[in-house]
Amino acid sequence: MCPHQPHCPTSDGPDRDAARTVASHPEQGWSLLCNGVVVFEDTGELLPDGAVVAPHRPTDAGVGAVA
Repeated sequence: MCPHQPHCPTSDGPDRDAARTVASHPEQGWSLLCNGVVVFEDTGELLPDGAVVAPHRPTDAGVGAVA
């Protein structure tokens, strides 16, 4: 599916977000990656098989911690 060298990560791999962007629509809040994954600005994803990945934001680990 991917014509790039090296090939982009597959849509079912843990690094799927590292695939190249082939269409970007920031005004609508989404981008299409080479592997068929649609990523949204809230970090949610729509996989090619129709599965949904909920937004995955960084945790607030360490915020307010006393050193």
